[in-house]
Amino acid sequence: MEIQSVGEAFIRPGQVLTDRTAVSAASRWTQAVSEADGVCVIHLSPGADPCEIAAELREQGLRASPNHVLRGQPLFFGGPASRPFPAPPIGFKPGRARSGVVVGLLDTGIAKHPWWSGSDWYSRLGPEEADASEGSQAGHGTFIAGLLLRRAPGVSLRVRRVLDGDGLGDEAAVVRALHRMRERPPQVLNLSFGCHTFDDRPPPLLSDAIAGLTDTVTVACAGNTASDRPFWPAALPCVVGVAAVDAGQQRRAPYSGYGTWVDACARGDWLTSSYLDAADYSGYAAWSGTSFATALVAGAVAEAARDEPAKEWTRRLLDSEETRQIPDLGVLFPASL
Repeated sequence: MEIQSVGEAFIRPGQVLTDRTAVSAASRWTQAVSEADGVCVIHLSPGADPCEIAAELREQGLRASPNHVLRGQPLFFGGPASRPFPAPPIGFKPGRARSGVVVGLLDTGIAKHPWWSGSDWYSRLGPEEADASEGSQAGHGTFIAGLLLRRAPGVSLRVRRVLDGDGLGDEAAVVRALHRMRERPPQVLNLSFGCHTFDDRPPPLLSDAIAGLTDTVTVACAGNTASDRPFWPAALPCVVGVAAVDAGQQRRAPYSGYGTWVDACARGDWLTSSYLDAADYSGYAAWSGTSFATALVAGAVAEAARDEPAKEWTRRLLDSEETRQIPDLGVLFPASL
């Protein structure tokens, strides 16, 4: 994937993301337009600056942004947990009980694993939803799937692959995947990836696509940025943004994003879960990052959704004065794996 750096944001060079209303206004910069699932990617003429054009279109009241690159968020830099480590098998039996709750998982896909090999939802997945076998984040989706199922046994997962083996995807692909979920929206949606934007404003089409899932609780990671700079989509008002706390669940994990835009937190350090069966791994790993804290929160919401609407339960928990709050990290969701 070709990537251009703009400050600490990353974009697809020469591309602007819009809806149909902005296509004609951008015609003088346009070389080609590709449209799918209600999203238009304008391929710009050589020399045109995506950030400047997106800003100009916004000044006209139109929905536009550079096609931002989104990245999965395990811990990338330094420290003992910057990659997954092999772990012994975990004694978890998924059982046969079904909760009726569906969790959407947009990520790197899911690999075959004993925890879900006989499930109905896994049997419906096509080869395009298989987890990447190579890359720095191969197994990321498989790891998250295991955390979700252990936290909320009996849920069904609806999987869409939007990240490659290095944990990279773009805003256009994510928005299109979200649009395709509108016909059968899940009760909970796990987005363990994100980005900074070129202007630190919310990306409008991504915001619209998530807001369109009106009955879904969307949970997204606050990023492994160790900063309070807004990380999207976690910083959107319609999303539960999740930071990571350390293994003691008392303070912020050093790598975690934080700030007033964060709504919740959970343990992100040294979690163990399902993984690829390859090389030094036998289907299990230990890994750290806000990606995985997000899965614990999404799983808690999915478990509660057995008994009441997910949005009502989440709103009550986040607004309650009785729940433990950590400054700049939001409500603590204790790990229960």
